[in-house]
Amino acid sequence: MAEKCWIAETLFDELGVRISYRVDKLLYETKTEHQHLVLFKQAFFGKMLMIDGATQISAKDEFIYQEMMSHVPLFAHGKAREVLIVGGGDCGIAEEVLKHKTVKRLTQVEIDVKVVEFAREHFPEITRPVFADPRFESVIGDGAKYVALTDRRFDVIIVDSTDPQGPGKALYSQKFYRSCKRCLNKGGVVVTQNGVPMFQPRELTSSIAKLGRLFADTSCYVAAIPTYVGGHMAMGFATTDQRLRQTPVKTIAARYRKAGSFATEYWTPDVHVAAFALPRFIAEKVTRAKLGR
Repeated sequence: MAEKCWIAETLFDELGVRISYRVDKLLYETKTEHQHLVLFKQAFFGKMLMIDGATQISAKDEFIYQEMMSHVPLFAHGKAREVLIVGGGDCGIAEEVLKHKTVKRLTQVEIDVKVVEFAREHFPEITRPVFADPRFESVIGDGAKYVALTDRRFDVIIVDSTDPQGPGKALYSQKFYRSCKRCLNKGGVVVTQNGVPMFQPRELTSSIAKLGRLFADTSCYVAAIPTYVGGHMAMGFATTDQRLRQTPVKTIAARYRKAGSFATEYWTPDVHVAAFALPRFIAEKVTRAKLGR
């Protein structure tokens, strides 16, 4: 019997932690100008994509990350018309954003054209409806440079970055966050991917500290995503309107009904509000970061 191949997630090697997945079939592997991509089929999680040794998406649980990164800021805002996604080349978040009727234009800036090409070939069920929507604009370019130079203004900016390594490193800088604020409309929201606080506390606290210097309200919310191992995943939330994070469930539910009550698998109005109720160890990290400790 042939020995099975396993692929390890190496993101937490410095902690002495590795998670390995048995590969049933290797579907695609390439080294682009910016990063190393591996797509494989796994018995439980289905199609899985890793970039530079870190899991990005799996068919089994991708809906959790995509829904929470998109519906939380959009329903918190309530009337977002112009939305920007920095990164997000797999188009999973774009698919969720476009479910909102209030959105008139969605711009996605992805640095690696190979990621977009790869997604269109291997995840057509996601990318096909996105690219067919006339509200969607795909830009291949550096997201950090885009927000620094554009004359466009956005109601919601979603930073769907990889971890702070390789091309994703610039998306965790003070300069980048300042540029995001520059091109944000009054009352706008910025949401960031901030890793797993149990394993990556610095990724969260560094972003919160930097965002806290710029925005009236800065915090994070959490979701449980099986393939992002280590417990809760944190998503940074920064806005110039201090009321948005406190939006009551009744208001969120009304906005959801007005949007057509489209199908979701994780996000609900109750989950939306509850996601901001942080476990103490995460809440303390957020508080200390904002106080500069």
